[in-house]
Amino acid sequence: MRSHLLALSLLAVPASLWADEFSVPSRVTEATVFPQGAMVKRVATFDVPEGRHQIILTDMPRIDPESLRLTAPGLTVGAVRYRDDFVPPRNEQQTAAYEAAEALVKEKERAVEVAWDAVDSIQIEADTAKARIAFLDGIGQSDGLAQVTTDKLRELAQMIGEEELTARRAVQAAETRVREAQRAAKEVEEELAKAKQALKALSTANKDRAYLAIDVTSDGGAKGAMVLNYAVWDANWTPTYDVRLTTQGTESLVMENGAYVQQSTGEDWTGVDLTLSTVRPSGQGQPGEVWPLLRRFFDPQRPEPMQLTRSLGKAADAAVAEPVMAEETTATSDFDGLSVTYRYPDPVNIANEADAVKISLGTLEFEPEVFARAVPLTDPTAFLAAEFRNDSGEMILGGGTAQFYLDGTYVGQRYLDLIASGDTEELSFGPIDGLRLDRVVKDRQEGDRGVITRQNEQNETVEITLRNLTPRNWDVRLRDRVPYSEQEELEISWDAQPVPTQTNVEDRRGVLEWRFDMAPGADQRVVLNHRIRWPDGKVLR
Repeated sequence: MRSHLLALSLLAVPASLWADEFSVPSRVTEATVFPQGAMVKRVATFDVPEGRHQIILTDMPRIDPESLRLTAPGLTVGAVRYRDDFVPPRNEQQTAAYEAAEALVKEKERAVEVAWDAVDSIQIEADTAKARIAFLDGIGQSDGLAQVTTDKLRELAQMIGEEELTARRAVQAAETRVREAQRAAKEVEEELAKAKQALKALSTANKDRAYLAIDVTSDGGAKGAMVLNYAVWDANWTPTYDVRLTTQGTESLVMENGAYVQQSTGEDWTGVDLTLSTVRPSGQGQPGEVWPLLRRFFDPQRPEPMQLTRSLGKAADAAVAEPVMAEETTATSDFDGLSVTYRYPDPVNIANEADAVKISLGTLEFEPEVFARAVPLTDPTAFLAAEFRNDSGEMILGGGTAQFYLDGTYVGQRYLDLIASGDTEELSFGPIDGLRLDRVVKDRQEGDRGVITRQNEQNETVEITLRNLTPRNWDVRLRDRVPYSEQEELEISWDAQPVPTQTNVEDRRGVLEWRFDMAPGADQRVVLNHRIRWPDGKVLR
């Protein structure tokens, strides 16, 4: 990676004039996290005497140096140098827990070595006993035994048998101890793996660090806190919602808002004051541009002047390639019409590349209108739905999945759209198996009098039947459709029994809705007819 140099002052001072170097620790104290990226506040405490000095931070992660801004009360700041290559060694300040975990890993590593050495030692005993058996077997098969007397053979056979029995028992005992020692070694290896896992959990920070050197001047000595603010891109948050509908007793709809926060900035965030913002610094920051549109006509015999077209295209491309950056807008309240800001009240710990920390963003309560949504064109059952108006005064961000609960029971996970303040939204909480739907096309005729001589007319009758097999009353809202035309010569007429409660629902042409109450065991029938006529010689699409 190329080293970076950041100079916040145009006055360079020779290094020989600086009296001392002061290495100071620093840590992240605040972070404003965006959907992608974050603005981080870092604090480094200093105590320097009078004169010119250099304050060095060796515990900085790699950052975007162009975003760095710093203040140091009581000091005059000169040049600021940022380096992410050839960084000097740093003294890692390890906590007692980290040191204990590291010592435990080393202890378990030695225990593993001892355990496997014991296995090898016992295996040697077993191998030696097997060699004795092989030797005794060799004596018994020797050709020289043919000249040995019977008494001597008997004594030799007895000796070989006793020795071989002893050797075989030694092999058995050694192999038993080998298995026990192997089990013990594997148990120590498992303990080592757990110790390494515990050590890794305490050292999630990236070992790569940057080097920041700040030239400062103090008139009479100074001590205090240097504040550094900079942008990082490897941090993000996503909203999450638990949507809970209660239909037993008083109907209510509750949204428990939360967020998952992650960061991979190269260091752990410990005790950080956390703010979440919906501002998107990495997104489009300014509107597009409208360029003049030149139209010309030419004699058909003359070729189009391509050179002029190319010149105009290059000018437009050049203008687009050099956009003017818009100033960043910072939200100062929870919702200012531009963005939503959440300030979490308690300090938060977020480990580098390890944690997905969920935090609560509060609870919203609404008064829902609960009903059964029936769409027989696509579904065999109705679905439980709740309609509500977002009168909370804040946006429901959506943009992710939400967990849905009905009377305390989990019913699924679905995508949740953004719901602006003042908007009305309908949410579904799963099928109502006892509210059955049946949609049948009863009669379809093409041509005159059922004889296909001229294909310029179509008639269709649809019969929809709803059956309430549940033990409760339902407010049912049924939707279906009829075709519509945008051509004057394509004639479409329709009728329905009963008459729809609403037509062109939500400005969708031809979409119809019926609303009615259904008692337990009741049936509801809807008949929908439409006729389409078009000119002879044309084809209906």
